[in-house]
Amino acid sequence: MNSDEMKRLAAAEAVKLVEPEMTLGLGTGSTAAHFVDLLGERVRAGLSVRGIPTSDDTRRRALAAGIEIIEPDETTVIDLAVDGTDEVDLRLNLIKGGGGALLREKIIASAAKRFVVIADKTKKVSELGRFPLPVEIDPFSYGLTVKRIRDAIEGQGLPGKLRLRPGKEGAPFISDGGHYIIDCSLERIHDPAALERALVSIAGVVETGLFIGMTEMVILAGPDGIEILK
Repeated sequence: MNSDEMKRLAAAEAVKLVEPEMTLGLGTGSTAAHFVDLLGERVRAGLSVRGIPTSDDTRRRALAAGIEIIEPDETTVIDLAVDGTDEVDLRLNLIKGGGGALLREKIIASAAKRFVVIADKTKKVSELGRFPLPVEIDPFSYGLTVKRIRDAIEGQGLPGKLRLRPGKEGAPFISDGGHYIIDCSLERIHDPAALERALVSIAGVVETGLFIGMTEMVILAGPDGIEILK
């Protein structure tokens, strides 16, 4: 079983949680794409649900799959959000944002009644940090923000190896919200909650890829089947 097959297996397990008339948060990335595709199969077979995508790519994929898309307002109740992850530790803390949609992903995940994560088993780690931490920032005077991010990281005793994420033709990557992303290579994050607090207090930081205590269930798929972390 290759990585893509494991991702699809995890997505298929999550689709079992979907009930008729649910409003769903639809994640971004290769694993979440499998969830959208499999959900689309159920919709075409008669399932009635509504979706709120976390990126323009997911919106296009969901519409192509036949899933009804809505724009949430103050009265919207998101019954279930399903998304992938770049890393998950044993306390179910996450690093997300490798696909650049961390802000919208966190907005939807934090608003959902249930947030379920799907991934292949290679994403499970004892301690976060092997995957570079994305930090979404405002482009205005971004060098000043980067300096404060570096200072905050070093204040946590972590290496301050930062990179402005590149986009096409040498230009910076731009998120769907119009922001830059700084990828922080930190090796091992000993206190994710403390790092999150330090980073979000910086003017110019829009959001971080640390999802602390937000998910109730992680569905991991591997060659030996499904593992559920709660």
